[in-house]
Amino acid sequence: MMHIVIDKLQDFIFFYPFFMSYLWMIGGIVHFFALEHGRARSSLAIVRAGTPKVAIIVPCYNEEMNARRVLGHLARLEYPNYEIIAVNDGSRDHTGEILNQLVVEIPGLTVIHHAKNEGKAIGLTTAAAVTNAPYLMCIDGDSLLGEDAIEWMLEHLISDPNVGAVTGNPRIRTRTSLLGRMQVGEFSSIVGLIKRTQQVYGRIFTVSGVITMFRKSALADVGFWSADMLTEDIDISWKLQCNDWRVAYEPHALSWILMPETLKGLYRQRLRWAKGGIQVLFKYARPLLFTPRIMMWPLFVEYALGIAWAYSMAFILLLALVDSFYTLPPDWNVSLLPHWHGMLLVATCVLQIVIGCLIDRRYDEKLLLYLLDTVWYPLAFWLINMVTTVVALPSIVFGRRGKRAVWTSPDRGIQHEQQARH
Repeated sequence: MMHIVIDKLQDFIFFYPFFMSYLWMIGGIVHFFALEHGRARSSLAIVRAGTPKVAIIVPCYNEEMNARRVLGHLARLEYPNYEIIAVNDGSRDHTGEILNQLVVEIPGLTVIHHAKNEGKAIGLTTAAAVTNAPYLMCIDGDSLLGEDAIEWMLEHLISDPNVGAVTGNPRIRTRTSLLGRMQVGEFSSIVGLIKRTQQVYGRIFTVSGVITMFRKSALADVGFWSADMLTEDIDISWKLQCNDWRVAYEPHALSWILMPETLKGLYRQRLRWAKGGIQVLFKYARPLLFTPRIMMWPLFVEYALGIAWAYSMAFILLLALVDSFYTLPPDWNVSLLPHWHGMLLVATCVLQIVIGCLIDRRYDEKLLLYLLDTVWYPLAFWLINMVTTVVALPSIVFGRRGKRAVWTSPDRGIQHEQQARH
C-alpha cells in the first residue's frame, strides 16, 4: 500500500508544476496575441473623461536611500493632473527628514507622518482618506514608475466601470548579482505569464503591490485595505473580486523596482508572500462556500494544490534522505523524478524562460541578455516555494489572529550606481 502512495505522490510532484508551466505558457501566448500585440495607447477616453485627477500614494518605511530619487522621478511624469502623497510610517532612519525637505522642492507633494509603525495597509488607507482624487496609484518606496503608466492603467478604469483595480508590470533593476538577474527572468517567465493567463481567465490572484491603480469608490465599497493581512495586495485583490469588482492586468504599465540580492533577503520576502497567500486562503474559504463566487474557485484550488505539492515534495525529500542512511523497502522506489522525464523537465524550463522573455522584451529591451543566468529558474522557483510554504503553513495555522501586520525593514538589494540606468 505504501509503495502505491509514494508512486502517486511522485507523479503529482512532477506533473503538477509541469502542467502549470504549460498552462502559463499557453495563457501568456494567447494574452500576447489577443490583448498586447499591435495595441497602441489612446488618450481619447481619458480626455473625454476630463483627465481625472490621480493620487500617487507612496508608503515609506526606512526608505532614506530611495525616497529622493523616487519622488523626484514622480514629479516628472507626463500625466497633467496628479498629486503625490508620501506616507512616512514611523521610519527609524532619515526618511521623515528627507520627505520634509522634498515638500518644499516638489509642487503637489503631501507628506503624512505616522508616529509609529502602523503597517502598509494603514498607510495606504490614511492617504486615501486625505485625497479627493477618484483614482489612486499605489506604488512602493523604491518604485520608479513608467512615464506613461498612469495613462495605460486609467484606460481600463475609465472604459469599464466594473474594473476596481489595474495592476502593472514590475521590472527588476537590481541586476548586478546572479540572484538579482535570476529574478529578472522570474518576473517574465513566471510572474508575467501567470498574470497574463489569469487575465485571459478573468480573475487575478493578486495585484502587484509595487504598481496598482485603484478606483477609490471600489476601495470604499470593500472597506479599503485590511490592517491584519501580511500581504495587503493579495487580500485587496480577493476583497474586490469577491464583491463583484474586476481586476485587470496592464503589461504596458511599467514600474522599475529593487529586489533582494541575498539568500536571506529573498527567503524572508518569499516567506512573507507564502504566509500572506495562505492567510488569504483561510480568510476566504468560508465565504466562497456560502456565496456564488464560482469564478474565484480555480484560483483557490490552484493555490491549495500548490500547498499540497510543497508538502508532498518535502515528504519525498525526507524519504530520500532516510533512504541514504537506512535502506527503505525496494518496492517504495523513492525518486524525485520519473526516470524518463528528466530531459522533458529541462526542456520545459528552457521553453518557459524563452517564451516569457520574448513576450516581455518589448518592455525591457535588454531582457534576453539575462537568458543564460535564468534558464533554470523555473525549477528554483518551485523549490523556493516548497521551503517557504512548508514553513508558512504552521505559522499561520497556529499564529495569533487579528494581529496588525506592520513593516519590517525592506531588503532593496545591493545599492549600486548601475541601478540608475532605469
